[in-house]
Amino acid sequence: MTSSASTSLARPITAGIVTALVGVTSSFAVVLTGLAAAGATPAQAASGLLALCLTMGLASIVLAWRYRMPITVAWSTPGAALLAATGVVEGGWPAAVGAFLAVAGMILLTAAWPSLGRLIARIPPSIAQAMLAGVLLPLCLAPVGALVADPWAVAPVILTWLVFVRFAPRWAVPLAFVAASIVVTVHLARTGEALAVASLIPSIELTMPTFTWGAMIGIALPLFLVTMASQNVPGVAIMRSFSYDVPWRPSMLVTGLGTALSAPAGGHAINLAAISAALAAAPDADPDPRRRWVAGVSTGVSAIVLGALSAAFVALVVLAPEGVIPAVAGIALFAAFGSAIQQAIDDAGERLPAVVTFVVAASGVAIAGVSAAFWALVAGLIVRFVMHAGRRRPIS
Repeated sequence: MTSSASTSLARPITAGIVTALVGVTSSFAVVLTGLAAAGATPAQAASGLLALCLTMGLASIVLAWRYRMPITVAWSTPGAALLAATGVVEGGWPAAVGAFLAVAGMILLTAAWPSLGRLIARIPPSIAQAMLAGVLLPLCLAPVGALVADPWAVAPVILTWLVFVRFAPRWAVPLAFVAASIVVTVHLARTGEALAVASLIPSIELTMPTFTWGAMIGIALPLFLVTMASQNVPGVAIMRSFSYDVPWRPSMLVTGLGTALSAPAGGHAINLAAISAALAAAPDADPDPRRRWVAGVSTGVSAIVLGALSAAFVALVVLAPEGVIPAVAGIALFAAFGSAIQQAIDDAGERLPAVVTFVVAASGVAIAGVSAAFWALVAGLIVRFVMHAGRRRPIS
């Protein structure tokens, strides 16, 4: 390879590394919070994080290499937030793993049966986004409560985020995580707690799945809908804005298989990247759009490498002062929450059903063992049907 060729590839390779770093460090706390809330032990959560890094990395490499596009795959951050809001369902962690497998099956069914994708598209975006906003609200409130409870530990995290939101928005959340790491280090020095080296070694811990009605309705269905509506569909749209026509069926096939492979190890779902997709697909990654696929491959390789830190991330969460990691998770979701709220209430004619959906989802109330996210969709659709019954108005 000539020196000029190496130089030309350095830019998309660097863009891919940045994409993976920003994606992983800005939302791993949300993923770990969700897995723990669903019943995972620290070892199972570390296994899930590792499995997600490996499968989304491999999926990015396969899709970018095969189609010569900067296609990147990420874990479902809104899906992890949904897990955090739902909590433990009947059957515990094995039932959650069964729900993850069901999500994989539904993603694969979307690839095989296009009508399912069209059916999902018929769910009004305002209601889907209102459900997501309701799910995200409790997590977004966590930094406020944590700041009041332990200002000395949480204030440095929030101040770091605030400063870099102004000067380097892309790095605001990753640097808030760095601030949290420093807080944890100081805490360990003060308390004298020792960090076992063995706890930093990543490993896969498999769980035998079980299938329960509550997990299928309370986790699998909302997780699938959130992943499709908040990640896959916007991901395709963002790539199209950069003149890349993402192959839908192959993408769903690869991400569905990746989700199926990671599920027994604790991974909840992988999908097409949405917000972070622009980091690899934009002109900043390379002026020549024909070379940007290298950024997609680089993103995948970097995600796999970052998977080696999965156990260290979990150790950081376990040892952190109470409130520090929830604060990082909360500020990581501020942008997603704001976007969901805006889309939910943007159409005045859809506002009332969206508000009902939001309120029910934010309530966290489970009925018959089924999470609030599902009942929020039901409530919003009922209100919408009553409001528009008899009118000649398209359903979406």
